[in-house]
Amino acid sequence: MIHYSDEAIIEGLRLRSDFIIRYIYHSAYPMIKYLVLSNSGNEEDAEDLFQDALIIIYKKIKVHSLELNSSFHTYFYSVSRYLWLQKLTERKINRVELTEMENFEVLAESEVSIWHTDDKDKMRLYRHHFFSLNPDCQKVLLMFMEKMSLKQIAEKMGYKSGNYAKTRKYLCKEELKKKIINDPMCHKFLSDD
Repeated sequence: MIHYSDEAIIEGLRLRSDFIIRYIYHSAYPMIKYLVLSNSGNEEDAEDLFQDALIIIYKKIKVHSLELNSSFHTYFYSVSRYLWLQKLTERKINRVELTEMENFEVLAESEVSIWHTDDKDKMRLYRHHFFSLNPDCQKVLLMFMEKMSLKQIAEKMGYKSGNYAKTRKYLCKEELKKKIINDPMCHKFLSDD
C-alpha cells in the first residue's frame, strides 16, 4: 500500500480525493473497528463512527481550523475515540476506560463542541426519513438498534430464520440511507460552506 504524508492526506481530503479517502479507510478503519468492538460496539457502530470522524475532520479542513500536533492517524483515532466515548455515554454504558489500541491526542472540549452544531438538524432529517419507511422496516430497525439478536427479530416479526431477518435489516437500512442521501438537506451537512 502507498503511504501518504499528513500534508498529502489533508490536501486530498480538501479536494475530496477518492484515493485518499480509500487510503484512510484501509489504514485507519481497522483500528477504529478494534476500538469499537473492544468497547461494547458492533461493526455497524464502527462504520458509523468512522464516517462521523471523517466528516468532522473534513469540515475542520474546509474552514482551515485543523492543526495537527500529532500524526494524522493519531488525530483521526483521537476524534473517533472522543465520539465513541460520547456515544457510550448516550447509551449509558458505564465503561469509562476504553480498551486502547495506540496513543491518542487529548482534545479540548472547546475544540470539539463545534462539531455537534448540526446534530439537531441531522436528527430531524433522520427521523423524517425513518418515519417514511414502511412500518415493518421501522420495527426491524428499532429492534436492531435495541440490540436484539437476529433470531429474536425473526421470531417477533414472524420470519422463518435469522438470515431472513438479516436480509430485511440490510434492505431497510439501505432504503433509509438512500432516502437520506437523496434529500437536499443532507447535502447541507457536506457542503463547502
